[in-house]
Amino acid sequence: MTSELSKVLTAAARGSFPPADGSVTVLPQPSPRDVGVVSFTCHAVVFADVEPSWVHDRIAPGDLAGPLSPPFLTALGERTGREANNIDLATVAEALPGAPPLELVETTDRSHPRIVRALRHRDEVRAWTTGDGGTLVIGRGVAGRWELAMEVEGAARGRGLGRRLAHAARHLIPAGERLWAQAAPGNARSVRALLAAGFVPVGAEVLMVPAGGRG
Repeated sequence: MTSELSKVLTAAARGSFPPADGSVTVLPQPSPRDVGVVSFTCHAVVFADVEPSWVHDRIAPGDLAGPLSPPFLTALGERTGREANNIDLATVAEALPGAPPLELVETTDRSHPRIVRALRHRDEVRAWTTGDGGTLVIGRGVAGRWELAMEVEGAARGRGLGRRLAHAARHLIPAGERLWAQAAPGNARSVRALLAAGFVPVGAEVLMVPAGGRG
């Protein structure tokens, strides 16, 4: 059964956003794992098993910054027994046909820090490495959407490998699907790599994670 959040995210990935009316929509959690806030232009969506009235009592009408503000995220964390992870830029790109134009070797090693992190937040995780210091991870994340994570070792940075990893990932999801990637706005290298690989910004989001589960 498709969750209400999945419908919103799928529409946004295809360029159809909630109305830019300054309001906040409250939706049920799509799974026990997924709790958070996603903010589009002049419209935010809180996905958590809380009463809508509880949310609206804490965010004044028209307060566009309220849903991602520290006071609200702190209150939401206390209410759900979680804590806020990073506030990330959310980007998305459509699948590309054919094999990726980058030599990738799939790995079953689950000890890599990036893979360990992905397993906390995603299902159906698969990972690939390159011979020059790159790691690429794809899995099913929030509301079942396809999500990308990548890592470039220090010695390999500055050579466009992040861009090539992000572009290659678009060849590794089913035709007709969209691939999401989140990056901290201050991580300029990752943001530039995603944009260069054809990802477009759609909003900002924060996940509420169990205590000690940040990252």
